[in-house]
Amino acid sequence: MCGIVGYIGDKNASDVLIKGLKRLEYRGYDSAGLALINGHLDIVKGKGKVLNLEKQVNSQKLTGKIGIGHTRWATHGEPNDVNSHPHLSQSGKIAVVHNGIIENYGALKKKLIEQGRTFHSETDTEIIAQLIEEIYENGSTHEFEKALQFALKQIVGTYGIAVVNSDEPDKIYVAKKGSPLLLGIGENEMFIASDASPIVEYTKKVIYLEDGEMAVVTKGNYEVKTIDDVTLTKEIHELALSLDAIEKAGYPHFMLKEIFEQPNSVADCLRGRLRLDNHTIQLGGLVDVMDQLVNAKRLVIAACGTSWHSGLVGEYLFEYLAKMPVEVEYASEFRYRDPLIGEGDVLLVISQSGETADTLAAMREAKAKGALVLGVCNVVGSTIARETDAGVYTHAGPEIGVASTKAFTAQVVVLTMIAIAVGQQRGTLDDAYAAKLIEELNRLPGKIKQILEQNESIKEMAKLFTYAPNFLYLGRTFNFPVALEGALKLKEISYIHAEGYPAAEMKHGPIALIDAMMPVVVVAATDHTNDKMISNIEEVKARKGRIIAVTNEENTEVKELSEFFISIPSTEDCLSPLLTVIPLQLLSYYIAVNRGCHVDQPRNLAKSVTVE
Repeated sequence: MCGIVGYIGDKNASDVLIKGLKRLEYRGYDSAGLALINGHLDIVKGKGKVLNLEKQVNSQKLTGKIGIGHTRWATHGEPNDVNSHPHLSQSGKIAVVHNGIIENYGALKKKLIEQGRTFHSETDTEIIAQLIEEIYENGSTHEFEKALQFALKQIVGTYGIAVVNSDEPDKIYVAKKGSPLLLGIGENEMFIASDASPIVEYTKKVIYLEDGEMAVVTKGNYEVKTIDDVTLTKEIHELALSLDAIEKAGYPHFMLKEIFEQPNSVADCLRGRLRLDNHTIQLGGLVDVMDQLVNAKRLVIAACGTSWHSGLVGEYLFEYLAKMPVEVEYASEFRYRDPLIGEGDVLLVISQSGETADTLAAMREAKAKGALVLGVCNVVGSTIARETDAGVYTHAGPEIGVASTKAFTAQVVVLTMIAIAVGQQRGTLDDAYAAKLIEELNRLPGKIKQILEQNESIKEMAKLFTYAPNFLYLGRTFNFPVALEGALKLKEISYIHAEGYPAAEMKHGPIALIDAMMPVVVVAATDHTNDKMISNIEEVKARKGRIIAVTNEENTEVKELSEFFISIPSTEDCLSPLLTVIPLQLLSYYIAVNRGCHVDQPRNLAKSVTVE
């Protein structure tokens, strides 16, 4: 979950590294540091955000043409100056930055201490630097590259690493196993990064490293090989990312920008896929596997966090439209319970980044057992995009804010389109209703824009609930996952305790919490459960709960019963999550802003969970 950036070329490396780390800070912001080679090895690092690091670098006037940098989300050792990356070997000649977890660090550390090495940090990363140097100085080889390969073979766990050695001041060594890493190819210069955001300003040409691969990077050149020293020829990919897409564009936070981008991101997701002339769905990424999907014994959806919530919406969609048996799994639990999945089953994995560690593990487990594995992700060239049998991109554009917003709506749009397409081919979806859904999908970007026009009123409402100690979110059927997602958003960025529940389950426990201090958000936008939701609202009112309703403007009964009301345009029940979630995103955002929280970088969280 940490961010890595590296540079070798003619520019001042510290400028490139600092700028790159700022763009990677959504991956981790406990601490930051960099290593520069300029005749000798300079290290600057410390607790806090990249801005603190930039001040240190500027005050010391450090320069160099080669360097590596890191922004950290702590796994081993608390965030402090000593545990910050880069980590050094005992001689101070070797510096390492690392994303991942070394599982056998305890045994390696014990052995290295016995060999006379002294450790200064609590991290697992320091093991890498010390192990490489021990092999380099006292092992069977005095070639640095061989020492690195031998060290990597002893490491159990995951890593994306960049290594510099002051004895070889013209090289950066990188290696990958389980944590994303790519090379950027410039004009007489090379870049290294965890993802494309630090690179896109300088080059569009990238190479994605696969597990078990390493690279020796020099000025304007590179050599990729396996850690067993087999030289590889790698495909060069062209980035579709633009620099404008990763800037705030005048918004105070990326999260607000990304909420307001949803009319466009949903439209981009739909573009070229809705055939309004014959009311069909065209998903090029699934053409070769559609027969297997249509005839699958069952569909299993695996994801984490917000993507898991979109998967729950998907379960309702596939069962309702395609009459398919569906299970939704936490990817983090999937492989640890020896899942019963195999030939004839389909696993659909969902991940914004395409790099979520638990989701990747679930994908690989299902593939090993013979299931067809499909992916829904946002990042072109990500591991999920490369390793799944087939899939669909969401085309939501970069999402920088840690709290996912436009990724959720884009994922639900993709799941809706797949469910409609499968339902049509299975003969479970009436032609007239399919046409109605496709026409309505085409209208959704405009309807989302209508909801966003209520921004100021939602902002005012948020002031009244800024210091509520708890929140309860209630929904039914298609909007139960929206209740979960609304609660998650509030927890993530405002640190208010919130729970999402199926509305009928309120009577089985949560009703005990309801009093005059409890705001209850009721998502009441599915017509076929409206009477039941009205009963739930009455139960909350009887206990003096503060009701915030999200429903269609013409739903006068709900409106009259609620203390606060956020209206959405009417739509089909199964499409309503794409509208009801928007007000909940705005409500969470403004409550967090009012509480003085760091919206884009909430405490203890990182955007891409690339470690287990």
